Amino acid sequence: MPRESLIINTLVELADNLVDHFDVIEILTLLSDRCVEALDVDAAGVLLASPGGELQFVASSSESIRILELFQIQTNEGPCVDCFRSGAPVVNVALSEANGRWPLFSPRAIEHGFHSVHSLPLRLRGRIIGALNLFRTLQGSMGDEDVAAAQGLADVATIAVLQHRASLDANTLNKQLDNALTSRIVIEQAKGIITEWTHCGMDQAFSRLRSHSRNHNEELTKVATAIVAGTLSSSDLDKPK
Repeated sequence: MPRESLIINTLVELADNLVDHFDVIEILTLLSDRCVEALDVDAAGVLLASPGGELQFVASSSESIRILELFQIQTNEGPCVDCFRSGAPVVNVALSEANGRWPLFSPRAIEHGFHSVHSLPLRLRGRIIGALNLFRTLQGSMGDEDVAAAQGLADVATIAVLQHRASLDANTLNKQLDNALTSRIVIEQAKGIITEWTHCGMDQAFSRLRSHSRNHNEELTKVATAIVAGTLSSSDLDKPK
């Protein structure tokens, strides 16, 4: 599918998620996946601020990015951390030249096969709620059109999240955000169970969770919870198409 059509379809999908069964993790995973499919990047991840203001891992396009994003949080350094703190994009940084800037993160990212990185804020009217990380296996600049497209997708995802938050009172909002971050733990547990029983990789396990969730119109977290509780067998999950 041409990039322009894929981006338009993504905008429609993001808007469609506002209608019913809103799931923060699903929306930001969609954002990560579509950036990889439509733009000149090889992987993507999203960190979202918790109610207390701490960055938390929420979504990624692959298992290796999940590990890198968690490493950023643990070491409190990296492009997503800088982007969130400043509210300014971090674009076209060659990791081999950024050891002074990110002495712990840069070598780890290179070990995972990435050589350039970009981070764009999830923002609306000066309010920063997280950051989108984009990784490339090659050095070199990402084109201005791709940067603009990525920021546009990030902005729409931000509007979706904030619009949903606006409909909730403060207590409900904090509870939902806490639940969204807690949901990541359940999803990781479910991925581990699926991997053990089906002998697939973690990325494939997550794909099966998402496929089953979409095919049966069930929230991703509910499917993962059923796997962990043993009420849904790994072998009964729908396979990705």
